Amino acid sequence: MCSTPCLLVLLNIIGCVELITVSTPQKYVNVTRGDSILLQCSFETIPDTKGLTVQWDFVSASSNGPQQIYYYQSGEAIILRSYQGRLQPPSSLTTTSNASIILSNMQPSDTGVYACEVHNFPDVSGKSQVNIVVKVLEKPSPPYCAVHGDLETGHLVTLTCHSERGSPGPKYSWTRLDHTENSWPVLGRTTTTGTLEFTNISQFEFGKYQCNATNAVGFSTCTIDLSPDAGNGVIAGAVIGALLGCVLIILVVWFIAHTVKKHKYKAVKASYAKEMTHSPQAQETAESVPVATTAGNRHAEVDEPQA
Repeated sequence: MCSTPCLLVLLNIIGCVELITVSTPQKYVNVTRGDSILLQCSFETIPDTKGLTVQWDFVSASSNGPQQIYYYQSGEAIILRSYQGRLQPPSSLTTTSNASIILSNMQPSDTGVYACEVHNFPDVSGKSQVNIVVKVLEKPSPPYCAVHGDLETGHLVTLTCHSERGSPGPKYSWTRLDHTENSWPVLGRTTTTGTLEFTNISQFEFGKYQCNATNAVGFSTCTIDLSPDAGNGVIAGAVIGALLGCVLIILVVWFIAHTVKKHKYKAVKASYAKEMTHSPQAQETAESVPVATTAGNRHAEVDEPQA
């Protein structure tokens, strides 16, 4: 049977071991692209923090597992290289029981789950980890407007609008602009994916149209001029482009043919010269030409006084 001193020692040992508790007031946090975010994490443990370790992990939607971005142990802190300069570590961990960090210049790739985990030996039991879901929001990028179809009355014409970036995904709407840039409802059929369709376009539907790409962060717009002249301009541009392409092809073919012909002429000339050099008959024939010319000149010199 244990004596009184033994019981006191046992009670002291039991009293030194508590259940560690890690908590955060945040579960879901939204942040705009380029801004900073405070990820809050606090803990309760025994007063002795010599064995304190704090770890922050990040899991993105595209990763296969957690990535350690911050680790603290025995007064030493390690920050993942790609987060250096962006991650502000907690200060005075052992005295404040505050393991919060600050991340700056948030990007869409930073969307995911951040886990704060704290241990303090011998305080090893309890709730030692909390998770914070972070979503980086981004304003829609300037959308691209395009027109499809024959811009003549009675034909099917479709306007499309699309932003390359934006989180959450933007919704699209179309409005018609008058000469004072005031917005008016459109007469065609619209969809939230950015399509405006005129099944049987008429002259009353020609004009200037604006697409609005909107999400929780903001909006961006693009405009397009829907008129027969715009269609003719597109056709004329296509025709001119085709003609220029044909001219370029003709010039390339002519240049190639001229180059080949020039090389063939040089080859024939070189072959003929080589043949003249090695053939005796060719040499005699070549020598007879200046002799006959000389005789003709002498004959002319003899006949000249008689004239």
